[in-house]
Amino acid sequence: MFMSLYEILGTVEIGLVFGLVALGAFISFRILDFPDLTVEGSFPLGAAVLATLIVGAGWNPWAATLAAAGAGFCAGFTTAYLNVRFNVLHILAGILLAISLYSINLRIMGGPNKPLLGSATVFSMFDGWSTPSYKLAPILILVLVVAIKFLLDLFLSTGIGLAMRAAGANPAMAAANGVDVGRMKLLGIGIANALTALAGALFAQIFGAADAYMGIGVIIVGLASVIVGMSILPSRTVAQATLACIVGALLYRFAVALALNADFLGFKASDVQFITAALVTLTLIGRSSRSGMGRLRRLIGSR
Repeated sequence: MFMSLYEILGTVEIGLVFGLVALGAFISFRILDFPDLTVEGSFPLGAAVLATLIVGAGWNPWAATLAAAGAGFCAGFTTAYLNVRFNVLHILAGILLAISLYSINLRIMGGPNKPLLGSATVFSMFDGWSTPSYKLAPILILVLVVAIKFLLDLFLSTGIGLAMRAAGANPAMAAANGVDVGRMKLLGIGIANALTALAGALFAQIFGAADAYMGIGVIIVGLASVIVGMSILPSRTVAQATLACIVGALLYRFAVALALNADFLGFKASDVQFITAALVTLTLIGRSSRSGMGRLRRLIGSR
């Protein structure tokens, strides 16, 4: 029923990794209003590129992780290019890329999966330390995620970042004021998928393998994290919104872990997707109910 320290730290570790997916979903869905399904393919793409570069080419794990993020950027850029240049519906463009990336990932890895056991990873720096690596790995990921959060906050406060936010909020007005909306989509969706691929690369190093099927349901996880986080924490500023995304990812992972550990509920590991869907549904219902009650109170108060 109760989680051990190992399970708690593991949950924090995975929650922080999916915090990067949540930040990507925040950029595409909240800032650019671009429902991007490419992440179903870019998440395993990051893992596939990393595993192939480390195992097959002997790359330094940090360089391979950066290359994985670059591959994700290219995937997102391609999706946005199909939408901007050829007017392909954004959802359809994302689906086409996600389907294509499944075959591409198989080509990159030379099969459905590629193990990393015995290979150097970004967590290898903890080998030989007196403190177990499972206690130190979450700290490393926390530092990375917090650094990326602040860099994203800084970027979104620059001129380009403000133009991107304007392009998502009101494309017609942004274009009238000289903002290249198409270019903002290319950049924003590229960054969103770079973050997702980076999460995939870290995820593969945590579990010791890259798998072509590991992207299934990632889009739901990202959206669940954004919805849960922004339903609990204030998100009036960009800094608050990005923090809410990361906290939402942590809360989501703990909710799933607690549901799986609650023996009386009878859930199994295969029920994760159902738990995610139920969590998102309940959160949306709760938000709708609060919004309706708020409108009712305002209506009563105006009389």
